[in-house]
Amino acid sequence: MSDSEPDEELLELLRKSLGINGGNANKAPDTKVLKDAEYIYDNSIDVALDTQGTKAAAATIWKLMQEKEYSFKTWSEHSLHPQSRDESTINFIFLMDLLNFCFWSEQSDHTERFAVEYQGSRYTGYWSLVAAIHRALEEDILITTPSSWVEGTGYSDEVLRHVFRSATAEPIPLLDERIRCIREAGRILAADFEASVLNLVSEANNSAAALVNLLVSHLPCLNDTAMFESRPVRFHKRAQIFVADLWACFEGQSFGSFHDMDRITMFADYRIPQMLHSLGCLRYSPSLENQVRSLKEIESGCSWEVQLRGCSIWCVELIRGEIARRHPKAEINAVLIDFFLYDSMKEKELEGTETIPHHRTRSMWY
Repeated sequence: MSDSEPDEELLELLRKSLGINGGNANKAPDTKVLKDAEYIYDNSIDVALDTQGTKAAAATIWKLMQEKEYSFKTWSEHSLHPQSRDESTINFIFLMDLLNFCFWSEQSDHTERFAVEYQGSRYTGYWSLVAAIHRALEEDILITTPSSWVEGTGYSDEVLRHVFRSATAEPIPLLDERIRCIREAGRILAADFEASVLNLVSEANNSAAALVNLLVSHLPCLNDTAMFESRPVRFHKRAQIFVADLWACFEGQSFGSFHDMDRITMFADYRIPQMLHSLGCLRYSPSLENQVRSLKEIESGCSWEVQLRGCSIWCVELIRGEIARRHPKAEINAVLIDFFLYDSMKEKELEGTETIPHHRTRSMWY
């Protein structure tokens, strides 16, 4: 957007204040994440897309997805993901995605990293969070009940710290930020949605984009934005992944029925850029690549980090488009590609076959 172009959001606010709908009464909701990702890609100097690499990756991804029969049903095959299909599941997924950020450790020894012991197994990363929630419920701590998140009337900080206790000396990263997210969600859900996640979901009227917009407008801790080239850009990773997890868990039915899942992008984190680089889709400038390979931290919101996230979103959209072009009947969206790439990257981590480390940013956004 050039300086001479009007700000559509400001115009829309002005129309509403004047009681003018501006012809947008029936306009489909849009998160603007993809639009902003394209802007980031167009203006990036440290992250570039390899066109041939992206086309080759699209062919490889589709082939492997077909061989593995990969679909949204794969989500429920993960043993720790909730298996029930009722309102309690919505609450579980909401808490899970509210706190789904920053699990990487500076410990080189895997045995010293933050981990959660649950039912005889030890879990790290994202799965440590899911395991901690299950463990709390089995200890009769109703951690997925929104009313329990409210400060003063819900669980104390001490109980919340107990829920996320570690099996090692290293605590879960950004615990104070996670507790603040829980408190904020409890307060706002109680004030605006009768302490019900289901009420929030229902207000979106089966629109994925509308639900993302509701989440980020009501909950500042989900309003994942940054500044790039003097312009605000959106990512909304955790808000989008909540919608995606509902869709996958309920297999596009009931509480997971959304008529516009194509409006959801990939979830800009630190694992997908790593996988896209490994596939030959992304290329980094020498200075950025050195920073990543040296395991040096990249500041949240800085230009490098914004380029990594924005270009990854745009790259996955190009991969989706290439698959759709080659296979017009394919039922494919950015969510499925993200799920597949994340699972594939975790497999590489377990096998020790990573070709580049993930970038390191301490952030509550992802």
